[in-house]
Amino acid sequence: MGKLIYAAITSLDGYIADTAGNFDWSTPDAEVHAFVNDLERPIGTYLLGRRLYDVMKVWDTFYGQDGLPKEMEDYAAIWHQAQKIIYSTTLSEPGAANTRIEPTFDPDSIRRLKAEATTDLSVGGAELAGQALKAGLVDEIHLLMSPVMVGGGKRALPDGASTSLELLEQRRFGNGVVHLHYGVKVD
Repeated sequence: MGKLIYAAITSLDGYIADTAGNFDWSTPDAEVHAFVNDLERPIGTYLLGRRLYDVMKVWDTFYGQDGLPKEMEDYAAIWHQAQKIIYSTTLSEPGAANTRIEPTFDPDSIRRLKAEATTDLSVGGAELAGQALKAGLVDEIHLLMSPVMVGGGKRALPDGASTSLELLEQRRFGNGVVHLHYGVKVD
């Protein structure tokens, strides 16, 4: 059985993008990027909303390129090898290997996917992760808190989701980013 993990890089005030949709303040340095790669390495399947997929599909073009920083080359390989399920009503073709499109996020199908998985799964995109959190599907949360406040924008955690968490791990990086790893308690 696989765990469903939500990971996000957020501002200190809890946003993944500011009011203009920018997230350039969240670009990880080499130390944080290498750490994120290690978090992502056990992921066998990514569950993504269309907007996050639009951002992440650049990693398909990075795969196999020469001259990239080591951390980028490593992540491109991690991304390339994983299965990707994109939840979208507007995409009809995935445009990349190991990728399929689903029109709706169905909690029961995710429960089956978790039960049958031999690797962990990741849910990405704040709206999709919010649906998974509200449905009680998320097992762990990783937040990488950037030392910046953006004052508003797209929240990393949804309104209306209520659950108890257990702090499993924390780490501080040289650039001021703090990683918080929580387990979701089953009530």
